[in-house]
Amino acid sequence: MLNPADAAFAERLTALLPAGTISAAEPRYLEEPRRRATTPAALLARPRSTAEVASIVRACASARVGIVPWGGGTGLVLGQVMPQDPAPLILSLERLTALRGIWPEEGLMVAEAGLTLAGAQAAAGAAGRLFPLSLASEGTACIGGNLATNAGGTAVLRYGNARELCLGVEAVLPDGSVLNGLKRLRKDNTGYDLTDLLIGSEGTLGIITAATLRIFPRPAATGTAMFVVAGPEAALSLLSLMQEATGGNVTSFELIHRQGLLFLDEVMPEQRQPFADRPEWSVLAEIGLPPGLDPEVILATIYEAAGTLVTDGVIASSAAQAQALWDLREALPEGNRRIGAIASHDISLPMSEIAAFLRRAGPVVDGIGPFRINCFGHLGDGNLHYNVFPPKGGRAADHAEKAGEIQRAVHDLVHEFGGSISAEHGIGRLKRDDLVRYGDPAKLTAMRAIKAALDPLGIMNPGAVL
Repeated sequence: MLNPADAAFAERLTALLPAGTISAAEPRYLEEPRRRATTPAALLARPRSTAEVASIVRACASARVGIVPWGGGTGLVLGQVMPQDPAPLILSLERLTALRGIWPEEGLMVAEAGLTLAGAQAAAGAAGRLFPLSLASEGTACIGGNLATNAGGTAVLRYGNARELCLGVEAVLPDGSVLNGLKRLRKDNTGYDLTDLLIGSEGTLGIITAATLRIFPRPAATGTAMFVVAGPEAALSLLSLMQEATGGNVTSFELIHRQGLLFLDEVMPEQRQPFADRPEWSVLAEIGLPPGLDPEVILATIYEAAGTLVTDGVIASSAAQAQALWDLREALPEGNRRIGAIASHDISLPMSEIAAFLRRAGPVVDGIGPFRINCFGHLGDGNLHYNVFPPKGGRAADHAEKAGEIQRAVHDLVHEFGGSISAEHGIGRLKRDDLVRYGDPAKLTAMRAIKAALDPLGIMNPGAVL
């Protein structure tokens, strides 16, 4: 059993740490973006160093107090809130913001966990390099949280997700010991890969405090286009064509359904759109090229070569036009939020199965109710955001009793097609039952054994993932 982070525990922690480190948690640390759950009450710790994090974790282990790690608070699966008693300690990494070093010639930098993703991008840019992880929440989301959730985003197609961008981590383990894994090595074959174990563990096995991150040469030129496609099959064929035409230099390839554009017309009419008639399916693509190649010319050549795969298109001729197309893509989640989803799904599928899944999923949802479906996402890596909304003029709250049925039906179908019920958002507390229902039994047994071995007291993000 865990004990609460009560006044007596707060006094003990305060005596261990510099002034201003320990306080009652303000509301912003107790909520998550979609307001689906809150932490009723908690003690807040805001350490300034890895040593202070280790002191806090040791004190929590000694008192058997649960720890909820907090980065930018942008997670969408309730990983940063603990609705159940006893009151935890929220451990915020927001003061660990240092860039400890950058080696452009090695393609590496070492950043602390509280540095925002936008801050990491800017640091790489100042050195003439690119840190390619890109998310809508990058101004708030932090490196530690990105790694703890193995964040994805729009550039996974070319550069990989957070795990593939990290060579090593520094982390505080559940007993308060510090794992010093910040070596700047591409090859280190000395036993179990604890970095990969901690990445994606959502704070249930340790607290990441810093990381060695990969950075890349910036493309000499980028090109952005939005193409109207005949359907998901055509989109996949177009992606293959673009990869061949660019030598594998497609950075992003985003699938967009008409419903999302209509939502923007409904709740964000000020958002500019490139096509007067909202297309049933379109893709937003970005390419990054080496010197000597003109992205506009290559995109125009692809458009001509695509034939019947593409029925219309817009190729950006300036940075402003490219940004306007990306603004449209980034507006889709906000449009969804304003409409209000009954059920949201972050799923991944084998890319060649996506079209068949969509043909099956629509009738399945229609059989539950007369709902609207907005499907969009990162087609280039098989990740879809398949969200279900009330009829026009309706409210999500009026159909709340259908949410579980919709989610179960969609996830059952995803499982049937060999997909995943969590592509890039993680498990948190929201999808624990789904993990048990759809997860491989041997994997779950191994996960529980790892958790018990590293965190026998169960203090690390209690109730998350497992």
